[in-house]
Formats: sequence, C-alpha cells, structure tokens
Amino acid sequence: MATASNSVTMWPFRNQRQAANPMGQKTRHHKSAPTRRHTAAKSPGGELRIIGGDWRSRKLNFPDAGGVRPTPARTRETLFNWLNYQLAGRRCLDLFAGSGALGLEALSRGAGATAFVDHTPTLAQALRSNLRLLKSDKGEVICQSVDAYLAQPAAEPFDILFMDPPFRQGWLETLFPLINTNGWVTPGGWIYVEHESEIATPHTPANWSLHRQKSAGQVTYCLFRVEEPEVFSEKITPEA
Repeated sequence: MATASNSVTMWPFRNQRQAANPMGQKTRHHKSAPTRRHTAAKSPGGELRIIGGDWRSRKLNFPDAGGVRPTPARTRETLFNWLNYQLAGRRCLDLFAGSGALGLEALSRGAGATAFVDHTPTLAQALRSNLRLLKSDKGEVICQSVDAYLAQPAAEPFDILFMDPPFRQGWLETLFPLINTNGWVTPGGWIYVEHESEIATPHTPANWSLHRQKSAGQVTYCLFRVEEPEVFSEKITPEA
C-alpha cells in the first residue's frame, strides 16, 4: 500500500529571496543621485549676429519688445553687396532701428556714423549698451517716433537711409514725402526700404529711381537712388 508523502511545496522565488537575505530583513535598493545639469539662464529677447566687416561674427542681444523683426542675414548680405563700396565714411540713418541690425552692419563695414531712431525705450537702451560693448563712438541713438523725427527739416542730410517699418500699418505712404520734402537724404544718396510682399511698392517721389529690388518669402526689399538735381531735370520733358 502506497504511503502518502509529507512533501512540502517549495516556492522558488521566496526561497531565493530568503537565501539572499536569511534574516528576513527588507532589502533597500539605493538609487544613484540624479546628475545635475548646469544650464546657463537665457536672457529674454533675441540675438543678432553681425555678418561682415570689423565686427564680423559678433553676437549681440536685444530685448523682446516692440515686435522686433531683424533683417535676416541673407537679406543683409544682399543689401550690402548692392551698396558695395558706397559705405566708406558715409553717414547713415537707421529708422525703426529695433535691434540695430542694419545700422550696426553699416558701421562694421566702414560707415562713418549712424543715427538709430526707435521709439521703444528698452530697445534704445539696448542699442546704447551694444555700441558701448563694441567700443564704438560712431553711433547715436534717438528714442523718438520716426514720423515725429522726420517731420522736422534735416539739419544735415544723410548719405544712406535704412527703413524697415512694421508691416501693414501704412508707414511708407506717410514717410516717403517727409523724407523727400525735409531733405533727409543727400542728392546722390541711397534709400533702402523693406515692405510686405503682398502689396506693390508704394509710389515714391519723382526724384527717386529704383536701383535694385528683390523678394524673399513675405518680404520685398528695394534700394532707391536719390537723383542729383541735374540728372532729375533731364528726365522732365519741357513743355512745348
């Protein structure tokens, strides 16, 4: 007669734990401390890189204020290729200066002086700080609305004027007559304008001639030459 065995069912996982820890103590699993990553705090705003001249590759910060939209590097390269040798020693006016991308690029490439006009105090202060950082005494920053600035006759006309106004606000139609009537650009000088590609370039004064024009995405940019008086007079057909 077969005798029943008094065998005990062994649970392998329990026995393995007991073998590893015979005193029945709870095992603590120590996790390694997480590695701390030190990241530099980012200042609010944007960064501008100068692409040519003495300050080439210098990076400058500007605050996030006033809807700043700096002219892209590729567009700046095209513009200053257009101007080519016209910059050396010239007086420039940067309207709606914002980050100062155009005026600073002009100074870097040899302009004699640049006046920056912007109505936003934080942007004007940043421009002054960046000029100090670049150790330049060739820049003047005017914190004033552009239309108020241009409404007065120019004490001394500029050789080159840059204008990149906020889009879809009708600035060009307002400012073109002020620039021309109040003598802000010397005859033979240059006027650079950016505007949205969805509209045609606004009507310009009769003594401005379109020298170059190009579109990139949503932006059209133009370079005008202010004609010398004798050149302009030749274009006028005398009355019979």
